[in-house]
Amino acid sequence: MTTLAAGDPAPDFTLPAPDGGKLSLADFADRKLVIYFYPKAGTEACTREAHDFNELRGEFDAAGTSLLGVSPDGVKALGRFKAKHDIGFPLIGDEAHQLIEAYGIWVEKSMYGRRFMGVERTSVLIDTKGRIARIWPKVKVAGHAEEVLAAARAL
Repeated sequence: MTTLAAGDPAPDFTLPAPDGGKLSLADFADRKLVIYFYPKAGTEACTREAHDFNELRGEFDAAGTSLLGVSPDGVKALGRFKAKHDIGFPLIGDEAHQLIEAYGIWVEKSMYGRRFMGVERTSVLIDTKGRIARIWPKVKVAGHAEEVLAAARAL
């Protein structure tokens, strides 16, 4: 399991986007970037989190910060989710867990006594030089987008 910390270079990536293109870390050069990792599009907490970040999109932009959502969902499912909820920032699918594993957040989870592998809800703030400025592990959705915005403004 990879352990990343503030000050480490952000792992590079190139992953498919629902629009048919690809996104990479280089696409966000010279801007701060929030990558928030979530388990599954369309679930209650993941939908709330996407809405919370989306509602603050203009404020993140004013703070020179781009937003990017990453889940292990397929690009078609993400495209439907993005359209249904009018999400105005990119969502990318990491079906092979390339970026998810690079951040060390593909972990064993447990629900109702059943064990399975999944994404640990995590957010990462990356500075304009491509270094990790802050990591929020085991995110609780309520108030989280506002906390990340405050950190982006302070960076």
